[in-house]
Amino acid sequence: MADARQSEALVAQAVADAERAAARTGVVVREMHGSVEESEVLDLLALIWGRTPANPVVPKEIMRVLGKTGNYIAGAFLDGELVGAALGLHSSPERLTLHSHITGVVPGLVGKSVGYAIKLHQRAWALERGIDIIEWTFDPLVSRNANFNINKLGALPVEYLENFYGEMPDTINAGDLTDRLLVRWYLREPRACALAEAGGAQAPAPATAPAQQRSLVAAVAVPDDIEGLRRTDPGAAKAWRSTVRTELTEHLNSGARIVGFQRGTGYILQHASTEGEQD
Repeated sequence: MADARQSEALVAQAVADAERAAARTGVVVREMHGSVEESEVLDLLALIWGRTPANPVVPKEIMRVLGKTGNYIAGAFLDGELVGAALGLHSSPERLTLHSHITGVVPGLVGKSVGYAIKLHQRAWALERGIDIIEWTFDPLVSRNANFNINKLGALPVEYLENFYGEMPDTINAGDLTDRLLVRWYLREPRACALAEAGGAQAPAPATAPAQQRSLVAAVAVPDDIEGLRRTDPGAAKAWRSTVRTELTEHLNSGARIVGFQRGTGYILQHASTEGEQD
């Protein structure tokens, strides 16, 4: 009974955190239902990613199936206008995980916490359904997304995916390899809960290793503004892709894990040393 009450309290807190985040931003975040609203979501995401109606981010018929089968489709409204949207798909049942496939906000509102309000709505939605983890991918070169995911939400990258989507015909990804980091957001984890309650304003230090393990810390730098660099110096942007891929995969393949991110420094990784380790 105590566990059930604690779970109910956590869900209630998550809902309150989501409502507060939306109110601070002045948006209303809600689920989108039916073919008309699903089409509105697809149109908005196409606008954000520079796609045409003939080249949607998700085929309309698949979107209908996703809506019918209870997946996560949500929109953020500002003064009655749809300005952000997100789509999440359920993973295999035993994992109790939602894969957040895509989240977007109109260009004029990027950095205005609309995306944050959507993510907290998604967190509350998942917890209400007994889902404990949300996963998604992001470009490891985009510092603002790394900072948002790790420092504001409390999610951590767990896997490097080389050219995960292949060639993508949109204005954001065209001409580049689609390397991604897979992020895992443990919704009940104390740090994620504390950040949600604080509105993402907290800045916890990177996680540390257990006391019985000694650790070696490494950092992998990324450019502060890869989007701008792609416009001004495409060659340098491609060189960053190769360098970051090599360094991150070498660390991760050797057993390191990403424990934090700092603007100007990059990804903070922790290596467990063999000395002092216990099984």
